[in-house]
Amino acid sequence: MNVLEEIINFKYQEVADRKALFPVKLLEKSLYFETPCISLDHYLLRPDKSGIIAEIKRRSPSKGDINPYVSVERTSIGYMQAGASALSVLTDTPYFGGKNEDLMTARKFNYCPILRKDFTVDEYQIIEAKSIGADAILLIAAALQPARLKELASFARSLGLEVLLEVRDKEELDAAMNEFVTVVGVNNRNLKDFKTDIAASYDIAPYIPAGITKISESGLSKPETLVELREAGFNGFLIGETFMTTSRPERAAAEFIQAFRTLLDKKAHYVS
Repeated sequence: MNVLEEIINFKYQEVADRKALFPVKLLEKSLYFETPCISLDHYLLRPDKSGIIAEIKRRSPSKGDINPYVSVERTSIGYMQAGASALSVLTDTPYFGGKNEDLMTARKFNYCPILRKDFTVDEYQIIEAKSIGADAILLIAAALQPARLKELASFARSLGLEVLLEVRDKEELDAAMNEFVTVVGVNNRNLKDFKTDIAASYDIAPYIPAGITKISESGLSKPETLVELREAGFNGFLIGETFMTTSRPERAAAEFIQAFRTLLDKKAHYVS
């Protein structure tokens, strides 16, 4: 059993346990449940933003602890002040050290799109995402059968949540793409063995349907790489560890985004 299969098996049991503890009727009473979602798709395309989805990630199965005691309040506010387009918050506890309260804290202090980064396998998790203030959910092609993924995407859209479809190769993209997906993310990290190769983004970019917002995820540590990915057609970039491995992730994000913008300005000046 690879790491992804292990996580997915755990998720089914976790969902069953959470359904018993926090019934749907209780989740639907949340302050956030009737609050309109903020469009991740729209913010990624805003010219005044960087296109970066800045992530709060305490640990990972491959790296262990990354920043276990991070201040979600300070980091999330700092990310947005630095020019990030959106936030991504890990809410999985056993594998990534996150929790729902992390996302709720980020929601409390920020008006921006927030992606709930978790391994979604059941409608209950989508209701839960809405109840804690998320604006978008992640659906992983490698973790779900295409028909099931489409059901979950449709359900998410019915609640006003946007869907980020995560794929690793063209085969996954072709099988999983559906009309309820607004953003496609190419994960440069293989979730089966956690090896990273940015070539995955370049390989799939030409096959992502026109009109779909495209983002590259994982292994993005240099502003120069983002400039090249922009040229390949990507609108956004999900970055976590590059920021989170520092003592002040929000400062690292500010420096990175400033460097990225400087490179873009230089390129625009050269072209003109």
